[in-house]
Amino acid sequence: MLQAAKRQAWVLNFDDSAGRPQHSAQLELQDWQEDIRFSCNWTTFRQFSNLLEQQLPTTSELGCVLLGSGDYHHVTQALLSRLDPKQPIHLIVCDNHPDNMRYPLGIHCGSWVYWASRLPQVARIDVIGISSADISVAHAWENHCLPLIRGKLHYWSVKQSAAWTRWVGAKAAWHGYEDPNQLMQDFIGQLDHDLPIYLSIDKDVFSQQVVQTNWDQGNFVEQNLLDLIDACAGRLIGADITGDVSAYRYKSLLKRMLSAGDGQSEPSEADVKLWQVEQQQLNDRLITAIDQQWR
Repeated sequence: MLQAAKRQAWVLNFDDSAGRPQHSAQLELQDWQEDIRFSCNWTTFRQFSNLLEQQLPTTSELGCVLLGSGDYHHVTQALLSRLDPKQPIHLIVCDNHPDNMRYPLGIHCGSWVYWASRLPQVARIDVIGISSADISVAHAWENHCLPLIRGKLHYWSVKQSAAWTRWVGAKAAWHGYEDPNQLMQDFIGQLDHDLPIYLSIDKDVFSQQVVQTNWDQGNFVEQNLLDLIDACAGRLIGADITGDVSAYRYKSLLKRMLSAGDGQSEPSEADVKLWQVEQQQLNDRLITAIDQQWR
Protein backbone atom coordinates (compact mmCIF):
# COMPACT_ATOMS: atom_id res chain seq x y z
CA MET A 1 0.00 0.00 0.00
CA LEU A 2 1.30 3.45 -0.91
CA GLN A 3 2.13 5.83 1.90
CA ALA A 4 -0.46 8.60 2.21
CA ALA A 5 0.68 11.99 0.92
CA LYS A 6 1.91 14.26 3.68
CA ARG A 7 1.13 17.40 1.72
CA GLN A 8 -1.59 18.60 -0.62
CA ALA A 9 -0.86 19.24 -4.28
CA TRP A 10 -1.90 22.63 -5.65
CA VAL A 11 -2.78 23.73 -9.18
CA LEU A 12 -1.97 27.32 -10.11
CA ASN A 13 -4.67 27.51 -12.74
CA PHE A 14 -3.68 30.11 -15.31
CA ASP A 15 -4.76 28.21 -18.41
CA ASP A 16 -6.90 25.14 -17.56
CA SER A 17 -4.15 22.84 -18.85
CA ALA A 18 -2.98 20.92 -15.79
CA GLY A 19 -6.28 19.28 -14.85
CA ARG A 20 -7.29 18.64 -11.27
CA PRO A 21 -5.27 15.84 -9.65
CA GLN A 22 -7.00 13.81 -6.96
CA HIS A 23 -7.10 15.52 -3.53
CA SER A 24 -5.51 18.70 -4.95
CA ALA A 25 -6.47 22.31 -4.29
CA GLN A 26 -6.69 24.95 -6.99
CA LEU A 27 -5.92 28.66 -7.13
CA GLU A 28 -7.74 30.41 -9.97
CA LEU A 29 -5.33 32.73 -11.77
CA GLN A 30 -6.84 33.21 -15.23
CA ASP A 31 -6.88 36.98 -14.71
CA TRP A 32 -3.08 36.87 -14.42
CA GLN A 33 -2.49 34.94 -17.61
CA GLU A 34 -1.63 37.83 -19.91
CA ASP A 35 0.60 39.52 -17.34
CA ILE A 36 2.55 36.45 -16.18
CA ARG A 37 2.63 34.08 -19.14
CA PHE A 38 6.04 33.82 -20.87
CA SER A 39 7.46 36.94 -19.17
CA CYS A 40 6.69 39.88 -16.92
CA ASN A 41 8.31 42.95 -15.45
CA TRP A 42 9.59 42.90 -11.89
CA THR A 43 6.81 45.06 -10.45
CA THR A 44 4.17 42.66 -11.73
CA PHE A 45 6.18 39.64 -10.59
CA ARG A 46 6.52 40.99 -7.06
CA GLN A 47 2.78 41.66 -6.91
CA PHE A 48 2.08 38.14 -8.07
CA SER A 49 4.59 36.67 -5.61
CA ASN A 50 2.84 38.51 -2.79
CA LEU A 51 -0.46 36.98 -3.89
CA LEU A 52 1.02 33.48 -3.73
CA GLU A 53 2.44 34.19 -0.28
CA GLN A 54 -1.03 35.13 0.93
CA GLN A 55 -2.99 32.35 -0.80
CA LEU A 56 -0.80 29.24 -0.60
CA PRO A 57 -0.11 27.09 2.47
CA THR A 58 3.23 27.38 4.24
CA THR A 59 6.15 25.74 2.47
CA SER A 60 6.19 22.88 4.99
CA GLU A 61 2.55 22.06 4.13
CA LEU A 62 2.64 22.75 0.38
CA GLY A 63 2.72 19.69 -1.87
CA CYS A 64 3.67 19.50 -5.52
CA VAL A 65 2.61 22.63 -7.41
CA LEU A 66 1.33 22.39 -10.98
CA LEU A 67 2.07 25.52 -12.98
CA GLY A 68 0.39 24.62 -16.28
CA SER A 69 2.15 25.53 -19.53
CA GLY A 70 5.94 25.71 -19.65
CA ASP A 71 5.38 29.41 -20.31
CA TYR A 72 4.99 29.76 -16.53
CA HIS A 73 8.21 28.10 -15.41
CA HIS A 74 9.48 31.38 -13.95
CA VAL A 75 6.76 31.07 -11.29
CA THR A 76 9.18 28.59 -9.69
CA GLN A 77 11.23 31.63 -8.69
CA ALA A 78 8.32 32.91 -6.59
CA LEU A 79 7.94 29.52 -4.91
CA LEU A 80 11.66 29.31 -4.15
CA SER A 81 11.60 32.80 -2.65
CA ARG A 82 9.18 31.54 0.03
CA LEU A 83 11.78 29.11 1.41
CA ASP A 84 13.87 29.92 4.48
CA PRO A 85 16.84 32.03 3.26
CA LYS A 86 18.99 30.56 6.05
CA GLN A 87 18.47 26.93 4.94
CA PRO A 88 20.68 26.02 1.95
CA ILE A 89 18.97 23.82 -0.62
CA HIS A 90 19.81 21.94 -3.80
CA LEU A 91 17.65 22.99 -6.75
CA ILE A 92 17.30 20.23 -9.36
CA VAL A 93 15.66 21.32 -12.61
CA CYS A 94 14.60 18.74 -15.21
CA ASP A 95 14.32 20.71 -18.43
CA ASN A 96 15.19 20.56 -22.11
CA HIS A 97 16.42 24.16 -21.81
CA PRO A 98 18.90 25.80 -19.42
CA ASP A 99 16.50 28.63 -18.44
CA ASN A 100 19.65 30.65 -17.74
CA MET A 101 19.31 33.01 -20.69
CA ARG A 102 19.65 36.77 -20.74
CA TYR A 103 16.39 38.71 -20.68
CA PRO A 104 16.52 42.48 -20.11
CA LEU A 105 12.81 43.19 -19.56
CA GLY A 106 12.23 41.47 -16.22
CA ILE A 107 11.96 37.71 -15.74
CA HIS A 108 10.72 35.08 -18.16
CA CYS A 109 10.39 31.33 -18.50
CA GLY A 110 13.86 31.05 -20.04
CA SER A 111 15.75 33.27 -17.58
CA TRP A 112 14.51 32.31 -14.12
CA VAL A 113 17.35 29.89 -13.26
CA TYR A 114 19.79 32.79 -13.29
CA TRP A 115 17.65 34.66 -10.75
CA ALA A 116 17.28 31.50 -8.68
CA SER A 117 21.09 31.31 -8.52
CA ARG A 118 21.05 34.66 -6.72
CA LEU A 119 18.78 33.50 -3.90
CA PRO A 120 20.70 32.95 -0.64
CA GLN A 121 18.87 29.69 0.07
CA VAL A 122 19.91 28.11 -3.25
CA ALA A 123 23.33 26.52 -2.71
CA ARG A 124 23.54 24.60 -5.99
CA ILE A 125 21.51 24.22 -9.17
CA ASP A 126 21.67 21.31 -11.61
CA VAL A 127 19.68 21.57 -14.85
CA ILE A 128 19.49 18.04 -16.19
CA GLY A 129 18.32 16.64 -19.52
CA ILE A 130 19.17 19.65 -21.73
CA SER A 131 19.07 18.85 -25.46
CA SER A 132 18.22 22.35 -26.65
CA ALA A 133 20.51 24.41 -28.86
CA ASP A 134 20.27 27.12 -26.17
CA ILE A 135 23.57 25.77 -24.77
CA SER A 136 25.28 25.36 -28.17
CA VAL A 137 28.22 27.54 -29.14
CA ALA A 138 25.95 29.65 -31.36
CA HIS A 139 23.95 30.70 -28.30
CA ALA A 140 26.76 30.69 -25.73
CA TRP A 141 26.67 34.48 -25.41
CA GLU A 142 23.01 34.35 -24.35
CA ASN A 143 23.80 32.24 -21.27
CA HIS A 144 24.66 33.89 -17.96
CA CYS A 145 28.21 32.69 -17.32
CA LEU A 146 28.82 33.84 -13.74
CA PRO A 147 26.83 31.09 -11.95
CA LEU A 148 28.57 28.51 -14.16
CA ILE A 149 32.03 29.95 -13.44
CA ARG A 150 31.33 30.00 -9.71
CA GLY A 151 30.27 26.37 -9.78
CA LYS A 152 26.80 27.15 -8.46
CA LEU A 153 25.07 26.09 -11.68
CA HIS A 154 25.72 22.90 -13.67
CA TYR A 155 24.38 21.83 -17.06
CA TRP A 156 23.73 18.12 -17.73
CA SER A 157 23.03 17.65 -21.43
CA VAL A 158 22.03 14.85 -23.80
CA LYS A 159 23.34 14.95 -27.38
CA GLN A 160 24.14 18.66 -27.10
CA SER A 161 27.55 20.20 -26.57
CA ALA A 162 28.39 23.10 -24.26
CA ALA A 163 32.15 22.71 -24.69
CA TRP A 164 32.38 26.49 -24.89
CA THR A 165 32.16 26.53 -21.08
CA ARG A 166 35.90 25.79 -20.95
CA TRP A 167 36.60 29.09 -22.72
CA VAL A 168 35.01 31.05 -19.86
CA GLY A 169 36.62 29.04 -17.07
CA ALA A 170 33.57 26.87 -16.36
CA LYS A 171 34.63 23.52 -17.84
CA ALA A 172 33.53 21.61 -14.72
CA ALA A 173 30.00 23.04 -15.01
CA TRP A 174 29.10 21.04 -18.13
CA HIS A 175 28.40 17.31 -18.12
CA GLY A 176 27.68 15.95 -21.60
CA TYR A 177 26.13 12.56 -22.45
CA GLU A 178 24.84 10.64 -25.43
CA ASP A 179 22.66 8.35 -23.31
CA PRO A 180 20.02 9.78 -20.91
CA ASN A 181 20.11 6.64 -18.78
CA GLN A 182 23.84 7.05 -18.15
CA LEU A 183 23.33 10.73 -17.38
CA MET A 184 20.73 9.95 -14.74
CA GLN A 185 22.81 7.14 -13.23
CA ASP A 186 25.84 9.41 -12.90
CA PHE A 187 23.81 12.35 -11.61
CA ILE A 188 22.14 10.28 -8.90
CA GLY A 189 25.50 8.78 -7.98
CA GLN A 190 27.01 12.17 -7.16
CA LEU A 191 24.07 13.68 -5.25
CA ASP A 192 24.99 15.57 -2.09
CA HIS A 193 23.03 13.79 0.62
CA ASP A 194 23.35 16.69 3.09
CA LEU A 195 21.21 19.25 1.28
CA PRO A 196 17.40 19.34 1.11
CA ILE A 197 16.11 19.20 -2.46
CA TYR A 198 13.65 21.31 -4.42
CA LEU A 199 12.67 19.53 -7.66
CA SER A 200 11.30 21.46 -10.64
CA ILE A 201 10.12 19.43 -13.65
CA ASP A 202 9.42 20.83 -17.10
CA LYS A 203 7.93 18.02 -19.14
CA ASP A 204 9.63 19.23 -22.31
CA VAL A 205 12.60 17.26 -20.92
CA PHE A 206 10.74 14.13 -22.08
CA SER A 207 10.93 12.54 -25.49
CA GLN A 208 7.90 13.11 -27.71
CA GLN A 209 7.25 9.37 -27.37
CA VAL A 210 6.41 10.02 -23.69
CA VAL A 211 4.29 13.17 -23.94
CA GLN A 212 3.74 16.11 -26.30
CA THR A 213 4.44 19.74 -25.43
CA ASN A 214 4.46 22.89 -27.57
CA TRP A 215 8.22 23.40 -27.05
CA ASP A 216 11.14 21.51 -28.57
CA GLN A 217 11.68 18.38 -26.51
CA GLY A 218 14.44 16.29 -24.97
CA ASN A 219 15.32 12.61 -24.61
CA PHE A 220 14.25 11.50 -21.14
CA VAL A 221 11.81 8.65 -20.60
CA GLU A 222 9.45 8.46 -17.66
CA GLN A 223 11.64 6.00 -15.76
CA ASN A 224 14.49 8.54 -15.73
CA LEU A 225 12.33 10.91 -13.68
CA LEU A 226 10.99 8.17 -11.44
CA ASP A 227 14.56 7.12 -10.64
CA LEU A 228 15.45 10.70 -9.76
CA ILE A 229 12.38 11.15 -7.57
CA ASP A 230 13.26 7.93 -5.73
CA ALA A 231 16.77 9.30 -5.14
CA CYS A 232 15.23 12.34 -3.40
CA ALA A 233 13.71 10.13 -0.68
CA GLY A 234 13.39 11.93 2.64
CA ARG A 235 15.07 15.12 1.39
CA LEU A 236 12.40 16.67 -0.81
CA ILE A 237 11.17 20.00 0.57
CA GLY A 238 9.44 21.38 -2.52
CA ALA A 239 8.43 20.40 -6.05
CA ASP A 240 6.65 21.76 -9.07
CA ILE A 241 5.65 20.49 -12.50
CA THR A 242 5.20 22.50 -15.68
CA GLY A 243 5.17 21.75 -19.39
CA ASP A 244 1.45 21.21 -19.89
CA VAL A 245 0.10 22.41 -23.19
CA SER A 246 -2.38 25.20 -23.88
CA ALA A 247 -3.06 27.61 -26.71
CA TYR A 248 -3.05 31.34 -26.03
CA ARG A 249 -2.83 34.46 -28.18
CA TYR A 250 -1.17 37.34 -26.36
CA LYS A 251 -2.77 40.75 -26.37
CA SER A 252 0.75 42.18 -26.17
CA LEU A 253 2.44 42.49 -29.56
CA LEU A 254 5.84 42.28 -27.85
CA LYS A 255 4.98 38.95 -26.23
CA ARG A 256 3.66 37.60 -29.54
CA MET A 257 6.94 38.52 -31.21
CA LEU A 258 9.13 37.16 -28.40
CA SER A 259 7.30 33.84 -28.12
CA ALA A 260 7.38 33.37 -31.89
CA GLY A 261 11.11 34.07 -31.84
CA ASP A 262 11.56 31.31 -29.27
CA GLY A 263 10.15 28.78 -31.71
CA GLN A 264 6.90 27.94 -29.96
CA SER A 265 4.56 25.90 -32.13
CA GLU A 266 0.82 26.52 -32.23
CA PRO A 267 -0.98 23.18 -31.93
CA SER A 268 -4.53 22.75 -33.17
CA GLU A 269 -7.42 22.70 -30.72
CA ALA A 270 -7.83 18.96 -31.33
CA ASP A 271 -4.15 18.35 -30.58
CA VAL A 272 -4.36 20.40 -27.39
CA LYS A 273 -7.28 18.35 -26.09
CA LEU A 274 -5.57 15.04 -26.89
CA TRP A 275 -2.21 16.08 -25.47
CA GLN A 276 -3.79 17.43 -22.28
CA VAL A 277 -5.27 14.02 -21.48
CA GLU A 278 -1.85 12.38 -21.77
CA GLN A 279 -0.19 15.23 -19.87
CA GLN A 280 -2.65 15.05 -16.98
CA GLN A 281 -2.19 11.29 -16.67
CA LEU A 282 1.56 11.82 -16.47
CA ASN A 283 1.06 14.55 -13.86
CA ASP A 284 -0.86 12.08 -11.70
CA ARG A 285 1.93 9.50 -11.91
CA LEU A 286 4.65 12.02 -11.09
CA ILE A 287 2.71 13.46 -8.15
CA THR A 288 2.12 9.96 -6.78
CA ALA A 289 5.88 9.31 -6.90
CA ILE A 290 6.75 12.70 -5.39
CA ASP A 291 4.29 12.23 -2.52
CA GLN A 292 6.31 9.27 -1.25
CA GLN A 293 9.53 11.28 -0.87
CA TRP A 294 8.71 14.33 1.23
CA ARG A 295 11.13 15.23 3.95
